[in-house]
Amino acid sequence: MKNKRLTIILISAGILLFIPLIAMQFTEEVNWTFFDFIVMGTLLLITGTILEVVLRKVTQTKYRILLCVLVMGAFVLVWAELAVGILGTPFAGH
Repeated sequence: MKNKRLTIILISAGILLFIPLIAMQFTEEVNWTFFDFIVMGTLLLITGTILEVVLRKVTQTKYRILLCVLVMGAFVLVWAELAVGILGTPFAGH
């Protein structure tokens, strides 16, 4: 299995999408639409793919860590903006 890490990233993205799906069965507070799942799945896959590229191409450990932290920080900012609109853009979820 040549792309073991990429396979783990893809499976992890799928598992993370099951969390709100399961939560929707037990509470009214989680109310995702099909579009929400598509957007989050895309965001997770893009983030995972970028992290995979960084881990494959960057050889120096300090740059790997820096770039991975930056990618994860960007993921969290986009996620928070889409969820609650911390930056006030038209893409805010409220």
